[in-house]
Amino acid sequence: MGDYVVIAGLSGAGRSQAANDFEDLGWFVIDNLPPELMPKVTELADAKGSSIDRVVLVAGTGHYDRELVDALAELRRSVPRVRILFLDCATPELVRRYEQTRRRHPMSQADTIEQAIEQERAVLEPVRAEADVVIDTTNLNVHQLRDRIRAAFGQEDADVGMRTTIRSFGFKHGLPIDADMVLDVRFLPNPHWVDELRPLTGLDEPVRDYVLGQEAAREFIDRIVDLLELLLPAYRNEGKAYLSIAIGCTGGRHRSVAIAEEIRARLAEHDTDATVTHRDVER
Repeated sequence: MGDYVVIAGLSGAGRSQAANDFEDLGWFVIDNLPPELMPKVTELADAKGSSIDRVVLVAGTGHYDRELVDALAELRRSVPRVRILFLDCATPELVRRYEQTRRRHPMSQADTIEQAIEQERAVLEPVRAEADVVIDTTNLNVHQLRDRIRAAFGQEDADVGMRTTIRSFGFKHGLPIDADMVLDVRFLPNPHWVDELRPLTGLDEPVRDYVLGQEAAREFIDRIVDLLELLLPAYRNEGKAYLSIAIGCTGGRHRSVAIAEEIRARLAEHDTDATVTHRDVER
């Protein structure tokens, strides 16, 4: 049987763009699919002579009730590999997007657009709880969303273990709501207050040397790497396919960037590959 991904999420959070990205990666995409048709799709894809081996099903607006949850459970029982991608987004950003596009929200019977979004968020919570991958698109442009999807789904291999992503961010820009683990490095001296380091980022050697030159930083990294060496095999044994680790400092440009890069390098020394992204480094 083939490999299946179901895309669900809030209206306006990027389902259509995600579907386009999967098509670019060579997946067979079916958009706006009613849950009751999911079994029929698997029958056709798995029929003798079919060349379809990677299928994306985009759950359309209006199908986020118990029917979809039941359909996802049945799909997991009948297909060896099914993953659910849920696209989330902060309400203020969704309001801004709807105001720009002037499109009607599927729950427009609510008094305001904010109420419609929160109503949909509540209805979608059981679907989000079933998700294997959650991507917060609040601060992502179309290119960054594409990169996140490519990192998670672009090199498909049945023998690939858990995919680990390390992401730096700035607390003043908001917590990443799709992180499994959040680490705070604001206890370290801030390079922002060093005049010659302020315009640089944690990707630049002077900032890296400044941050990693702190004894507290080195001890923190040692302990985090030890913790991850304990946790990663345990997560794999439990069948977890993805792990997202978020490392935050004040602005997401200096300390968190340098620490994220160093943890990735240290994990690589122990034969653990991780993808690193920096959410706020350009802000």
